[in-house]
Amino acid sequence: MTSRMKNSVVKYFKDNIGIIIALLLMCVFLVIFPTTRTTFLTPKNVFNILRQNASNLFLATGMTMVIILGGIELSVGSVIALSGCVAAGCVVNLGLPEIVGFAAAIGVGALVGMFNGFVICKTNIPPFIVTLASMNIAKGIALVYTQGAPIRCMTDAFKFPGAGYIGPVPTPVVLMIAIFIIAVLIVNRTQLGRHIYAVGGNAQAAQFSGINVQKVKFIVYTYTGIMSGIAGIIVASRLYSGQPTAGDGAEMDAIAAVVVGGTSMSGGSGRLGGTLIGVLIIGVLNNGLNLMGVDSNWQYIVKGVVILLAVYVDFIRNRKAGR
Repeated sequence: MTSRMKNSVVKYFKDNIGIIIALLLMCVFLVIFPTTRTTFLTPKNVFNILRQNASNLFLATGMTMVIILGGIELSVGSVIALSGCVAAGCVVNLGLPEIVGFAAAIGVGALVGMFNGFVICKTNIPPFIVTLASMNIAKGIALVYTQGAPIRCMTDAFKFPGAGYIGPVPTPVVLMIAIFIIAVLIVNRTQLGRHIYAVGGNAQAAQFSGINVQKVKFIVYTYTGIMSGIAGIIVASRLYSGQPTAGDGAEMDAIAAVVVGGTSMSGGSGRLGGTLIGVLIIGVLNNGLNLMGVDSNWQYIVKGVVILLAVYVDFIRNRKAGR
């Protein structure tokens, strides 16, 4: 390991020490808690956590970029449902190959992202309102297209992205690693990544420095739509069906992972490394609550409290920094 790589690793742990400790404490608690100590750290359950949260990582990579820009994206959960239904519908209703269905699902996600980006860039409508509208539109289209009923697809090729394996590793985990590496390279190693931080820090100053602010926003929202489409494929594949109710609340899990990971809701700062830990925290929290037998209704309350605490910590940090 080179000295540069060692410095990067040390910096990563220093920057994220708080949430790393929080994740470790959660894991220790679940290891010693009577009803979870024999099941939590088994290889099967660890892979189950990673498999179930792969789709959340896809959403969270895009959501991190959006929030760094100072925006928000609420339509990702509905896009999961719509893209999954389109993928299954292409195979079952139209008799098309699975790869065509998957491409169509990603295309649907891209179209929704492009729509969001275009309206946000060309109007003064806040991103919250634009994506809230597209959330309802996408959900409505999914319900109309399926008439409210799941589209079941049991072919091996359709099940592979969400329920298959590459060697001993679940396919979603492999895809999760690949997508995360690509996202990190985009944010940390490209001009687009530098422009995202510049626009989030001060859009007017970025415009004066020659950055095409509208283009940056359009690309980021389109990327987030594509990630939502891929997440829709994974979810539909794992459920063996395209379901119009799939993805309900997915936007909240993604936002929770991003803010827990340290990305500022005021824009201009945040790291995908922190988002990764945030996804793991949300995943371990959901899994632990399920293993402990906590009612699903109470789980919403717990996650709401986690989001509130994370945003409050961000508020305190920004106030101390004088932002």
